[in-house]
Amino acid sequence: MPPSTGHAVRAVLAALLCAFACALTANPATAADRSGADWTAQPAAGAGTRSGEDGDRPYFYLEGLPGTVLQDRLSVTNPGTAPVTVRLRGADAYNAGGGDFAVRGTKDSTGTGAWLRLAADRVTVPARTRAEVPFSVTVPAGASPGDHPGAIVAEHSGRSVGVRVHLRVSGPTLTALTVEDVSVSGRTIHYTLVNRGNAALTPRLAVSADGVFGTLLRREARNLPVDLLPGQRVKLTEPWRDAPALDSATVRLRVTAASGAHSEATARAVFVPWAPVTGGALLVLAAAAAGAYAYRLRRSHRRPPGDGGPDHGDAARTTAERRHLVKAGAES
Repeated sequence: MPPSTGHAVRAVLAALLCAFACALTANPATAADRSGADWTAQPAAGAGTRSGEDGDRPYFYLEGLPGTVLQDRLSVTNPGTAPVTVRLRGADAYNAGGGDFAVRGTKDSTGTGAWLRLAADRVTVPARTRAEVPFSVTVPAGASPGDHPGAIVAEHSGRSVGVRVHLRVSGPTLTALTVEDVSVSGRTIHYTLVNRGNAALTPRLAVSADGVFGTLLRREARNLPVDLLPGQRVKLTEPWRDAPALDSATVRLRVTAASGAHSEATARAVFVPWAPVTGGALLVLAAAAAGAYAYRLRRSHRRPPGDGGPDHGDAARTTAERRHLVKAGAES
């Protein structure tokens, strides 16, 4: 290798090494930030497990009479290489938008979020370590029976994780739901589900539609991806990609849930291909206008000479003759 080529290669390698070193020193917190991005929060294994469940729980389940104090533990795991400090708080839960599980702010919580107390409002978890935080839920003496959904919210560096708390206050349970506001827009069926009971429900939906000439749609009941919380209302849609182009249909929605809860609602939908109809109407109007113009043109060609309109000379003569006859009658 010529000396000039060797010097050039060494210069390029030195520049690359310098750039790499500068990138590492320019943002020293990048690796640490990534190490804290994989932290998790979930129910601690083994605590509060119901009969028949294994140690891994997707949510907390607590049940007790009004006036009791229930306890459990939250597990925060940090698999990274740097410590992570996670802030913790309790919150009420509700259905947002299309039924998604959402949590309220601290000041807006009046149920489980307000009854929940954590042993600490923040926890620092060392690298590759798991920390468990005890908490308690004090059920007020006047709490109503049924489900009171809530969550423990864990936050760190702009990331928020909600761990669900399914609290059930012992007592009579009522399951009731309704389907309302059914309508059809284009190729989409719109409807609203309302949980009118005191227990969380997983609704099942069946859809049918009948037109003038027979069945248009049949869909068997299936579970909706919604955990409908007590007292909540959610607006949902059902696609109808093969909706008819021209028909009058009756759309029927039937929803069911556990313990016999059910409801049914219908809506009328008229399908008209407006583009072809509008185009046809315009063609008819154009043909009518052309026919009227042709008719007037033919009549103008058939009119005899001198019959194009009133003759003012004849009118003047007729008037003069009338005056002459009147005068002659007066003289006689």
